[in-house]
Amino acid sequence: MINTQLPFDDVKEKIVQAQSITILSHLNPDADTLGTALGIYALLAKDKKVEVVNASNNLPHYLDFLPNFKKMKHKMDYVDSLIISCDCGSVDRLGFDLEGRDIINIDHHQSNTMYGSINVVIAEYASASQVAYALFEKLYLIDADAATCFYAALLSDTRYFTTASVNEEVFCVAKALVSRGAVPETIAYNFTQRRPLSSVRILEKALASLTLYKEAKVATLCVSKNDIVSSGATVPDMEGIVDYARSLVTVEVALFAMELDEGIRISLRSKKVDVSRVALAFGGGGHKVAAGFTLTQCGLQESIDIILNKIESLGLING
Repeated sequence: MINTQLPFDDVKEKIVQAQSITILSHLNPDADTLGTALGIYALLAKDKKVEVVNASNNLPHYLDFLPNFKKMKHKMDYVDSLIISCDCGSVDRLGFDLEGRDIINIDHHQSNTMYGSINVVIAEYASASQVAYALFEKLYLIDADAATCFYAALLSDTRYFTTASVNEEVFCVAKALVSRGAVPETIAYNFTQRRPLSSVRILEKALASLTLYKEAKVATLCVSKNDIVSSGATVPDMEGIVDYARSLVTVEVALFAMELDEGIRISLRSKKVDVSRVALAFGGGGHKVAAGFTLTQCGLQESIDIILNKIESLGLING
């Protein structure tokens, strides 16, 4: 059953009173943050002054089928706008100085720091778009554009309805979004049949680095700056690589390390182990089975070694 304890009246009042609205998604965006942002944009832009913004220069190209994707900007133009943040656990991951700004925080990360004026955070939900749907379907008519964006976000964050967060309610939301105009075939095609060659080339390099630790219960993958440059890959091309390590039968924790200009970006995945404990120890966050952070003072292998030691010291892997 859809959560009925959400702050519908407070959110509606904020939106009605706002002269302008800025919808933000997190840095290095994925389908959940962008789909949620664009879905909300589709609802509000009809009668409000709204901008939809992401601070990263590179957006996932396979998501360009989403309605209003081309309206995504990389800088904020509105000075005193109401901020609606989507799928972002901490304010710094939005990439803008938002000190003193009024923020509606829509998220499903258990590590969310509750930085908003209004926090609509439901950690039990499968995606930020599910939270947004639960909130906005009581306030606005969900049209086909919004439904398409919300469904795409839900499909992505549930890994095609395969994660532990999938339950009867998730399928009820998916059904409702399809009834409102989302076309599963079209969305699935764009997710699975439009991979750039660079994503396959960087995957090859990552798989070549596969290393097993802790009696094959921990698997690591990594790519260097040279790997990324030589393959022509961008950060969105590397989305999902860590899941190849997690898929191995013996593996309980998977780690993918990317050497980027800003540091070593780490993606952690598990089958049941709470990897968010590792991410929080290094200033990151996420979910129990999917988390991440960035290390700025270490090289690739040193970063991996530090994280392996943290996994051991936290007692996440037995044996």
